[in-house]
Formats: sequence, C-alpha cells, structure tokens
Amino acid sequence: MAAPLIQVENLKKYFPAGRKQLLKAVDDVSFSIGRGTTLGLVGESGCGKTTIGRTILGIYEPDGGRVLYDGADLAKLNKAQKKAMTRKMQMVFQDPYASLNPFFTVGEIIEEGLLIHKLYPDKAQRRERVYGLLELVGLNREHANRFPHEFSGGQRQRVGIARALALEPEFLVCDEAISALDVSIQAQVVNMLMQFQREMSLTYLFITHDLSMVRHIADQTAVMYMGKMVEYADTGELYSRPAHPYTIGLLSAVPAADPDYQKSHQRIHLQGEVPSPINPKPGCRFCGRCSKALPRCAEEEPVLKNLGGGHFAACHLL
Repeated sequence: MAAPLIQVENLKKYFPAGRKQLLKAVDDVSFSIGRGTTLGLVGESGCGKTTIGRTILGIYEPDGGRVLYDGADLAKLNKAQKKAMTRKMQMVFQDPYASLNPFFTVGEIIEEGLLIHKLYPDKAQRRERVYGLLELVGLNREHANRFPHEFSGGQRQRVGIARALALEPEFLVCDEAISALDVSIQAQVVNMLMQFQREMSLTYLFITHDLSMVRHIADQTAVMYMGKMVEYADTGELYSRPAHPYTIGLLSAVPAADPDYQKSHQRIHLQGEVPSPINPKPGCRFCGRCSKALPRCAEEEPVLKNLGGGHFAACHLL
C-alpha cells in the first residue's frame, strides 16, 4: 500500500433542511488514498459521494472530522496556504455542459487558473502551455479560439480535464466524470486518465455509480449508502468477496457479457424505498431494505469492522 496522500477522518457534512432538521449527507466517514493510486467511491445517487469530494477540496466546510493532505490538516491552513493548495487539488466535474463558462473561449477557460496563480507570466508562454494541454487531451491548438457550445460532450470533458491539469496537480477528484458521455467515449476518457496517472503520478478519487468501470480503474473501492461508508477494500477483494448485503446487491446487478454466466447468475432485488437522509432513524440505515436484518439492526448502528487484509464492512451479521 502506497503512503497516504489523502486521509479523511470521521468526516461529517450536514445541511439544514427546515426547522430543527438536518440532512446528513456525509456522516462520520473515514478512508485514505495512497499516493499514485485510485479510490473508487460508489453508491446510489444522493448517498453523499459528491459531497465528500467537494468537502475534501474545500468547496464545502466540514461540520466534523478532518481532511489531511500529505499529513497537513486542511482546516488549519491560512488563506495563502489554501490558495496554494488549490494548485495541488483539482476537480473534473460531472456535467461537461454546465462546468465550462459559455462566455469564455476554450483557451481562456484553461488559461484562467494560470492567471490566478500567476504562472507563466509571459503571455506567449501561457498560450503555448494552453496549446500543449489541448494536444495532451487529444484536441488541436486551433480549438483554443472556439467556445464550449461548438464541442461535443466528450470534447468538453477533455477541456475540463485539460483545465484541471493546467496547474500540475497531484490529486484529482473525478466526480461522475464519464456518466454524461457515450459508452465509446467513456472508455477513451478513462484510458486517458489512467495514462496520465502513470505518467504524472496522479492520485484520483473516482466518484461514480458505474461498478464495472470502477473495477477497471480503481485500486481500492469504497461503497457508500445514505451518507455512511458500508464497505471498503482492495477492488479485487471487494468484487470477489463482497461482505455487506448492500454491496452484494449492487454487484449482482452489474451486467456481464457472458450469456452462460447471466443465466446462472441470480440478481438480488433490493426491496423497499430508500429512507430519507433527513434526521435518520437509529440503527443501520440499510435495515429497512435488508432481507437478513436482525432486531439489533434497527436499534444499533454498525461500525466498520476489519475483516482482514484491509477489508472493512459495517454490518452486524459479520
């Protein structure tokens, strides 16, 4: 296991949702990401994946816990240090149509970070840097003078990746970075991200609901449910030996290309409705949808248990 670059300890992020009500988007979550590795963060929509990514980057202020970057507590940095830290930590957003300023040319979008951090003070050098980044992500330097609406979704996401790489970061949060793209384009973008990781020693938090893609790109995988982390392990271990009932249900729904496997494979249908994250009830949050739930599950919240070999799961059945 590589030395951790990112350490998240007991992270909490709550949002007010009316009088005396709190939406517990992230509730006491801990994990680490080794330098030069990828952590895949998976779960249903609304489980808190994006909130974790944005809280790590400082877009949201945490309500509890802490985030360490290479051992430094991000909450204790002063304003100048936080600005310097944004060079090391960048984000590739989910929607390539909404994440680019429609009034800026592609060149201006990529150049903006260089201007903010006063890199490449010579204008000609900045333009060459922009051209180099465009070519790095498979676009042409002529594209620098075009506007975002002139590009396809896949091309826009490449622009977003070029913008994120402009400041030579060490850590990237990829928030559903491929979900809005066609399947063929998804593979191209993921392969490009993996190539950049090898060449630049990048560390990724890869947020997605696509379990088959996580298996391809992630070194470790964490499964979220209702603001809680329910399972965390090396990706190969988690896919071959899932322990939490929710993880088992998710993996059973992943389609396979082998028709014989599909015939013999039993898909697990999760029953019931997803409960509200506003003022959640005591006990396990998956209790109402779990076919194996015990009376204890409705009363006592499970904690992550070490199953051995860095495999953790939060379930009273284990």
